[in-house]
Amino acid sequence: MKLHNSGVIYENGALRDAGAPSADGAKKTIAYSILQKHNTSGDESKLKIKFDKITSHDITYVGIIQTARASGLEKFPIPYVLTNCHNSLCAVGGTINDDDHMFGLTCAQKYGGVYVPPHQAVIHQYAREMLAECGAMILGSDSHTRYGALGTMAIGEGGGELAKQLLGKTYDVNYPGVVAIYLTGAPVPGVGPQDVALAIIKEVFASGFVKNKVMEFIGPGIANLSADFRIGVDVMTTETTCLSSIWETDGKVEEWYAIHGRVGAYKELKPAAGAYYDAAIEIDLSEIRPMIAMPFHPSCAYTIEDVNKNLDDVLTDAEKRAKVSFGDKVDFNLHNKIIDGKLYVDQGIIAGCAGGGFENICAAADILKGKDSGNGKFVLSVYPASMPVYMELMKNGAFGALIDAGAVVKTAFCGPCFGAGDTPANGAFSIRHSTRNFPNREGSKIQNGQLSSVALMDARSIAATAANKGFLTAATEFDTEFSGKKYFFDKAIYEKRVYDSKGVAHPEVEIQFGPNIKDWPSMKPLSDDLLIKIVSEIHDPVTTTDELIPSGETSSFRSNPLGLAEFTLSRRDPAYVGRAKAVRDGAEEVKAEVAATEAALAKAKPEFKGRAAAAGLGSSIFAVKPGDGSAREQAASCQKVLGGWANIANEYATKRYRSNLINWGMLPFLYKDGDKNLPFANGDYVFIPDVKKMVQDKLPSCKAYAVKADGTVNEFELSTGDLTDDERKIILAGCLINFYRG
Repeated sequence: MKLHNSGVIYENGALRDAGAPSADGAKKTIAYSILQKHNTSGDESKLKIKFDKITSHDITYVGIIQTARASGLEKFPIPYVLTNCHNSLCAVGGTINDDDHMFGLTCAQKYGGVYVPPHQAVIHQYAREMLAECGAMILGSDSHTRYGALGTMAIGEGGGELAKQLLGKTYDVNYPGVVAIYLTGAPVPGVGPQDVALAIIKEVFASGFVKNKVMEFIGPGIANLSADFRIGVDVMTTETTCLSSIWETDGKVEEWYAIHGRVGAYKELKPAAGAYYDAAIEIDLSEIRPMIAMPFHPSCAYTIEDVNKNLDDVLTDAEKRAKVSFGDKVDFNLHNKIIDGKLYVDQGIIAGCAGGGFENICAAADILKGKDSGNGKFVLSVYPASMPVYMELMKNGAFGALIDAGAVVKTAFCGPCFGAGDTPANGAFSIRHSTRNFPNREGSKIQNGQLSSVALMDARSIAATAANKGFLTAATEFDTEFSGKKYFFDKAIYEKRVYDSKGVAHPEVEIQFGPNIKDWPSMKPLSDDLLIKIVSEIHDPVTTTDELIPSGETSSFRSNPLGLAEFTLSRRDPAYVGRAKAVRDGAEEVKAEVAATEAALAKAKPEFKGRAAAAGLGSSIFAVKPGDGSAREQAASCQKVLGGWANIANEYATKRYRSNLINWGMLPFLYKDGDKNLPFANGDYVFIPDVKKMVQDKLPSCKAYAVKADGTVNEFELSTGDLTDDERKIILAGCLINFYRG
């Protein structure tokens, strides 16, 4: 794999160095044509995007629709698909999961949407099968909203951005950089899409090579990949922190649409001769080997061969990463998984939008045919991504081969991907063809002394490991004859179960509310001056949204803003909620602290006398680089309902997390001098005078004053980075709801 840090030109199927940027060539990319087609601003550099369709699942759509309802929603203006693939198991929290589902169904009826019942399809598979079109754009409230392999530019964002689309507003973003992903060669047998994806993520994540950019897949190697293979690579581009992705399309994609009865959705997409890219990644697919991403990030990737050759070093590195995330709270040990010099795993999962595709499962079945996964601790579970895929696997014998080998076949469900299903035993090690392996992502609870862990692998090597009864094995070690079974799509499965309004609203329908579904609490506009207390200080290199608001068991509470907020930072800083609530509620000790802060500030800066006590009061966290991972808006909204007014960070891991902060009226402050020798600490107050003026007048930065417990006052500088005019108005109003409600 080769990275080009400067511009390249794509012409006659090959790359060459550009020498200098080319404004004309930049307009010849696929990304440019699609983005400008959907841009309503009239300014090619400042995009205001209107999407063709939007989609959400059942741990996001309640909050989105509640936000839009509070802002004046009357009808879904574009197709809106509500899938039910996250809270599918209606057990945790009593009736509240299915209460949310009934809310979704009645909203689809009332406002004119599409409702996909539980177990029918995971969100992204349904979007691929029924929504994607070449040249279209789709916005989803899930970070893995990626349909570029099918010619659709798709973006995963927090719920506020979908609420804007429902209200007829736009998605505002500067025109992104476009990076060419130039593919040559063909994968060797046994190498799957997850292997290619992990190899890319390993190369680009840490450096931010494609952060907030569009990855455009081009080159002769694409022709050697099936549509399903491309989809499997594409969905994992989210883990690079790119904004979106798009691929050249060809006859294989045309055939994919034809199989799904939507041949009219296809058109050829390719860059024009002389297309200019800001950077490029060259990948020879024939050089990719089976990969494994060790805990606790998809970028912690190695070849399986290297892991087996260097077990001690690789496992030691993983154990060191655990120390960063967990400190001494638990003793994380992978060395105890070594048996007779081999790495033993306890569980295998093939599931969701990444692993549950037809070809992945067929390949796993081919490897396991006639074999036995054993009756020890190791267990393999397989979740097809949709009921049409399930039906075809049942018809073509793949299920028979898997079950005969000892696998358990289940229905379409995203739970294993975020900790709501198949949580392994304490200390267990799971290998999964899913999207993420963050800490606790498999469902263990560090606060209860539980810790298991996940490594990411391709379905093929998971099957090979199962065939080897749990000992880590690359699929290339098996001489498998892959059957290449053809897929047949049965749309009648959806026609019989999915509610599709065809865009017709029925305003007379009453929305069904469960007792857990609550309205958003009222929120105040930004004050002239702001006084914030630092209530959590996180120095990890990256803080994921899973750490900001856990997934798994908390998902059932996402339709209850105040109830969910009780879980904020519960796995990372359990004292956070109490500290934040004390500030929000004006506890007696906080009143005393504010008085002491006012006195110290007046002594050090007499010009501010009386202003700190009169300022708007709230809380803030400091984190080095927060927001990697999920698009979930609750990572920000939970802080807001607990009285949060800002985050202070050295940088933000993703655009979507920063956008979530803004949409909930929180200031996305940047402190650019690193995390060593901070001018403030956990428990300190920070006074920010004239913060409203800074936002209103588009000032690049402002002075802030940290007041220590001993009365010391430290002056420092904060900025917010670029903000659009609407983003400024949202922050001034206090949140998106206030802004649109007027």
